[in-house]
Amino acid sequence: MNLVFLGPPGAGKGTQAERIAGMYGIAHISTGDIFRENIKKGTELGRKAKEYMDRGELVPDEVVIGIVREALAGESCSQGFLLDGFPRTVAQADALEEMLQEIGRPLDRVVNLNVPDQVVVERLTARRTCRNCGRNYHLAFNPPKVDGVCDACGGELYQREDDREDTVRARLEEYRRKTQPLIDYYRDKGLLVEVPGDGSVDEVTRAIQEALGQGHGHTGS
Repeated sequence: MNLVFLGPPGAGKGTQAERIAGMYGIAHISTGDIFRENIKKGTELGRKAKEYMDRGELVPDEVVIGIVREALAGESCSQGFLLDGFPRTVAQADALEEMLQEIGRPLDRVVNLNVPDQVVVERLTARRTCRNCGRNYHLAFNPPKVDGVCDACGGELYQREDDREDTVRARLEEYRRKTQPLIDYYRDKGLLVEVPGDGSVDEVTRAIQEALGQGHGHTGS
């Protein structure tokens, strides 16, 4: 199965993408994870990506498309893939379609997670990250045992630049502006399925499975 996941920042795309990819035995390709990995290692790509991300802007197409092309060519995608964080614009969607035509792997479904803006703001501004080991916490869903201290290594927890309320709202606005045409694009192609993303993690997973037409009798393991 070849899938794309759409949804605003903080919609829980990453969590759902990991779960669904695991259930169906397909590769989870997260452009955000790839960027963060490169930022951590201080690569050229990481430095470029960080400049944009710190300003709450999207990383330019040519950078992202190169990464996705490389990922899709990997052995891990032979059983299928789930793209999370790409495409974000119609131009990227066109580039993706060309890539997939080249390798003979068309998309099966595009899942759009719908989450109200206020829910996104509440979710994202409550995220905290360990300065030392990079572990993530959430003040509401997954708080540390001791306020401000990482359970795993005792490091200091901080709020990432892109989790501050003004940055979150800027990202949401940018997301809506650029992604609405993309939602229309996939709807016109008959690939789009809409899933409410503001329930519990399990509820959303079940809703996605049902939207994919495999909600019944498929547990995967």
